[in-house]
Formats: sequence, structure tokens, C-alpha cells
Amino acid sequence: MKILALGGSGGMGRFAVHSLIEHPQVESILVADLNESAAKKFASTLSEKTSGIGIDVTDKEALERAMNGVDVVINTTGPFFKLAVPILEAAIETKTHYLDICDDWEPTEKMFLLNDKAKAAGITAIIGLGASPGITNMLGLIAMKELDQVSKVYTGWDMSSAQPEEESSQTGVNAAMVHGIEQIIGKVKVFSSGAYKMVRPLEKVTVDYPQLGTYKANIFGHPEAISFPHHYPEIKESLNLMHSNDDSLVSVLKLIRFFIEIKLLSKNMAAKILTWLEGTQSPDHEKAGVEMLPSVYGYAEGIKNEKKISVAATFHTEASVDDLSMGEATAYPLSCGVKMILDGLVLDTGVHAPESGIIDPELFFSYLSKEIDGSESIIPLITTKSIS
Repeated sequence: MKILALGGSGGMGRFAVHSLIEHPQVESILVADLNESAAKKFASTLSEKTSGIGIDVTDKEALERAMNGVDVVINTTGPFFKLAVPILEAAIETKTHYLDICDDWEPTEKMFLLNDKAKAAGITAIIGLGASPGITNMLGLIAMKELDQVSKVYTGWDMSSAQPEEESSQTGVNAAMVHGIEQIIGKVKVFSSGAYKMVRPLEKVTVDYPQLGTYKANIFGHPEAISFPHHYPEIKESLNLMHSNDDSLVSVLKLIRFFIEIKLLSKNMAAKILTWLEGTQSPDHEKAGVEMLPSVYGYAEGIKNEKKISVAATFHTEASVDDLSMGEATAYPLSCGVKMILDGLVLDTGVHAPESGIIDPELFFSYLSKEIDGSESIIPLITTKSIS
């Protein structure tokens, strides 16, 4: 198969390209980036299978021309609240399988509306297959599978582990940081009391993590909050939560938000500040000397054997995951999704979040383990607790 890697020489896309190039089913990878010279330079360092082109993804005709020559497109461009929907529409128009790492809830909601068109085109579209969303969705699904009935799902991640990439073709403001700013201002959509609601991000939520303890986390505008109830309408509450080993970080984020909302600070300048802040965070829990929630986890509440319990899923050992950069942790799940399609393990069509059931979670983590350290060491750790 032929693959088009949009943003393929960027801080996240380059890891996906590296991962996919050796797969026996991959005939070629076209690395496409707004920075043409960076795309060509990066592609030239890999193999005869790779080539690079410059492309402005907002140019619909150029985008569709590039897609017409391939079987699968992976989208690691950003910010997704601007670019995700038109790129998926182009993939549907050209009947090209589509995977992305979209981490904004607004385009996720709009892309779900394209499900029937994707099915009619006969394509598979998996959206949000990164770290959060992505790994978190699969951990949430594993937690859900332990229950007979599910009422609540939380997905969570550690902002301290989100270390920006040093090597990237991106020359402007970091798109991931622009996304981060966008999802802490105004209001974000969550699912609560059986209905979608707009709430203020960064509000505190208590997480009673089974066999670990009670912690505080903060609401964030990632799409897991709306994708779980989209695929599982029986759920009554769904939130995405961020935490950090530095309690002052949320206060700083709220201060940044305040200055943006009174128009004393631009979003782009705030994104630059956030890039600097994330670079100062320690991803090492032990060095920080702080007991905290796992770096990524899924949490569910519901009924099992007529008893109310909570279930959490993370990893037996977080070391191999915590050692990854943000680019690696986001790109490797994406490349695993592509490999599972190439290996005939993903057969359904339409628009799916990772937890829809289109991807087997156990197989996914087997692929991810081999991606990270060549073994099968990443095994979900499931803990439970009775709820009185």
C-alpha cells in the first residue's frame, strides 16, 4: 500500500513515518509538509520508499491530487480545530483510508457526522489515535469491558509527561501548544448526567483510583469526553482529565487564560509560554517525589455481578511509556493503527474513535509494545474497588 503522511516531517509525523517504512505491506510513503525543503530533506534520510513534497493542506485541489495516488493518509498536521474536517472530507472524496491524532473535541464532533459518507465511500477513518486521545481511549475501553453495565468513564493523562519535540519541520508556533491554549479557554464539551454540556475547563474533579488513592485532576477539552458516549450511549458521565506533578501549573494556566480573556495576551503568545512551561516540567514521578495518578489511564464505574464497582486500567510498568517523548507517544499508536489495517485486523468502515470496537485493545497494546521496545511488555494493569 501507498501512504501519504501529512505533516510527516513534523515533530510527531516523523516518528510515524519511521515506524511504518519497514512494514512489508508499505510500498511507499509520501512525506508532505508545508515546509517543502524539510519534507524532502527528511524523506531523503530514510529509504528509497520515501519521497517528500510541499503541500498546503488548505488547498483542496492539491490535497486531493496527493490523496489520489495513495491508499492511506495519516494526518499529523495541526491545529486540528482548523484542519481536521476538510482533510477527512478530502479523504472521503478520494476514497482514501484516514487516520489522525486529532485532540480537539470540536472537529471530532463534526467528523462523526461524516460517518455515513465514509461508509458510502468504503473507507475506514480512525480519529484521535495518539496518546490522549488514543492510548487513553483503549485503556478506558479495557476498564469498561470489566463491567456488566457502565455509567461513568474518565480518561486521564499527565501534563508533566507532555514534553515538546526538539526536532521538527515546524517553524512557527507549536500547533500542539495552540491546541492546548484553545482547550483551556472559554468552555469545553463534556458528558454529564446523561447529556452533553458546556463547562469551564480546568475545574477540579476527584478521582478515587482503585488501590492507589484519591486524587484531584482537572477537566480538559480532549475529545474522549464526547467520543465515549457517542459510541456507548448508555454512559451517563464522560470526562477527560489532566493532572501534573506540579500543583502550581493549573494556577499558572488559569492566569494565562485570564490574560487571554481580557485581551492582554494573544493565543499565540500564550502558546509560546505554554511551550516553555511544558519544557520545565519533570516527567519522572520518582524524581519529583510526588505520588500521583498514572501518566495515562482509563477509569470506569458501573455494575458487575449486581455490585457497584470502579475499574481502572493503566500499565504494569510505566517506565517504557514515560520515557517516550510527546512525539513518540502520540505517533506510535497512530502507526500501530495503520499496521493493523495493513495486516487485515481492521475491517469496518465509517468514522470511528479508537474505543468504538474497530480496534481490538489487546492486539493494539501488543502492537504498541513491539513498537516501543520490541517486546510485549506493555500489559494493561487492571485494578478494581467496590463502591458503597
